[in-house]
Amino acid sequence: MSVGVSTSVPVSPTSGTSVSMPAFSLVDYVVFVLLLVLSLAIGLYHACRGWGRHTVGELLMANRKMGCLPVALSLLATFQSAVAILGVPSEIYRFGTQYWFLGCCYFLGLLIPAHIFIPVFYRLHLTSAYEYLELRFNKAVRVCGTVTFIFQMVIYMGVVLYAPSLALNAVTGFDLWLSVLALGIVCTIYTALGGLKAVIWTDVFQTVVMFLGQLAVITVGSAKVGGLGHVWAVASQHGRISGFELNPDPFVRHTFWTLAIGGVFMMLSLYGVNQAQVQRYLSSRTEKAAVLSCYAVFPFQQVSLCVGSLIGLVMFTYYQEYPMSIQQAQAAPDQFVLYFVMDILKGLPGLPGLFIACLFSGSLSTISSAFNSLATVTMEDLIRPWFPEFSEARAIMLSRGLAFGYGLLCLGMAYISSQMGPVLQAAISIFGMVGGPLLGLFCLGMFFPCANPPGAIVGLLSGLVMAFWIGIGSIVTSMGSSMPPSSTNGSNFSLPTNLTVATATTLMPLTTVSKPTGLRRFYSLSYLWYSAHNSTTVIVVGLIVSLLTGRMRGRSLNPATIYPVLPKFLALLPLSWQKRLHCGSYGQDHLMDTGVFPEKPRNGVLGDSRDKEPMALDDTAYQGSSSTCILQETSL
Repeated sequence: MSVGVSTSVPVSPTSGTSVSMPAFSLVDYVVFVLLLVLSLAIGLYHACRGWGRHTVGELLMANRKMGCLPVALSLLATFQSAVAILGVPSEIYRFGTQYWFLGCCYFLGLLIPAHIFIPVFYRLHLTSAYEYLELRFNKAVRVCGTVTFIFQMVIYMGVVLYAPSLALNAVTGFDLWLSVLALGIVCTIYTALGGLKAVIWTDVFQTVVMFLGQLAVITVGSAKVGGLGHVWAVASQHGRISGFELNPDPFVRHTFWTLAIGGVFMMLSLYGVNQAQVQRYLSSRTEKAAVLSCYAVFPFQQVSLCVGSLIGLVMFTYYQEYPMSIQQAQAAPDQFVLYFVMDILKGLPGLPGLFIACLFSGSLSTISSAFNSLATVTMEDLIRPWFPEFSEARAIMLSRGLAFGYGLLCLGMAYISSQMGPVLQAAISIFGMVGGPLLGLFCLGMFFPCANPPGAIVGLLSGLVMAFWIGIGSIVTSMGSSMPPSSTNGSNFSLPTNLTVATATTLMPLTTVSKPTGLRRFYSLSYLWYSAHNSTTVIVVGLIVSLLTGRMRGRSLNPATIYPVLPKFLALLPLSWQKRLHCGSYGQDHLMDTGVFPEKPRNGVLGDSRDKEPMALDDTAYQGSSSTCILQETSL
């Protein structure tokens, strides 16, 4: 029997025995320490290799010589954080496999960056993604984008360090601040000294550890309950294998359309325009390698999603046969996986430590990416434009200092997170709220030649206001309710990763909740539509303001910053239609001649666009190749 997202939360088991706090063995601590030591060793190796001969390009961009596979694994690890490792199995355990359909969005969510965003960014030879905004608009738009990103990541990195440590401490007694300090200090050292190359290679190592830890849990857990076939049978019997939920209602938390379409916009905000990912694309040795790395993420993402879902199903089957204690059943959902791991791996020295290493590998990879990307945008967007005379040595020292500074700030944010209480939920959700408006800003510039700087700034601010209005309103509404949020309500607390949808509410029996109305209905918009809604707000407001303020007349438009959507789309039509629309080879040739989508030079890199004067081309000139198509089509 297939069920939708309205599957009831498992009723608390009747077992009333309390569980003693599981203890780590010496071997478990050794495994955990080995993770930290090896991660630090990789970073120090790249820091010491060629010490004294490092350049800013090597520190921030790995000399643009990285291969496809390490970049792909680093792209995966960057947002496969510890909250994702804890959250996906919890989601599957509580609501069934409906969330697995998120994998349907991965194809478009990675195909679009590979063929639209990466070519534009790579051919402009950027270091910071927000440098694009200055080339397309002006310096003010660039600064607005950079400040928005810094705000997003500073909030995010403290929480992503503190939240898993708190869950681990609650379940295992593992010292909270020892784990926070150990992770923060180790991550800061290897990121600041080794730069992007160290971050990418430690990501590769940590990705392997993450998969090993999760596979150990699946192997041991499925063996204890009778195999994966039995797991599937039990899950099906209890309605945890979900079918296609085709309800088009955007206020239902998870449906096929919400996951497959709304998820595309979420993926684009992460893998299309986020600096942490763009920086990895741009570190590739060629544009082709950057595109291939984006392709390679697709199977890794699918495997990662399937592994997390399997853990959730194995956990569900295990607790059907060996019911939770009351202490476990009343725990926060992000602690379920840890209780499950300690239940099935106890008596197997080293394996609990391997899973903890897996958990903190997720934290290390995410936090190191945040440090490195923040240091890069601060250096390239906020310091270098105002102090271009910096020597190479001073720039290197300042870049490392920025990474150290953000590391200390991360530890400070972790402490602030520990004092926030219920506000912590809002802090975590901010990451998802900001991604949509930034996506809209880049799409506005790349796809609409008529958009101008005033439209970009007003559009971004409108998108942020809309994002915080819906996001904060949803959180306040759910926190102010005496009842737990319904499983069909988008106001559930969503953790800020592309894979995590766990809620922060305590597990309680399902209670029938009346359908919200008015603003409460508006606030119940599924969190997966946030990026789509907020990015669309930026584009619509930005276009309206641009049209009211004269479009790009009197302003220079760098044609290399525009992606020719209409000619590319019309090129897919049959040749007979292209001839009827008078937009065959003319449109493409015109674009190449004007440089709107310039051909790649032999060495695979276009010269640094900052050193070139943009062509004085307004949006009317850009549309020359496609306007005849539109006019002719209208006459047909």
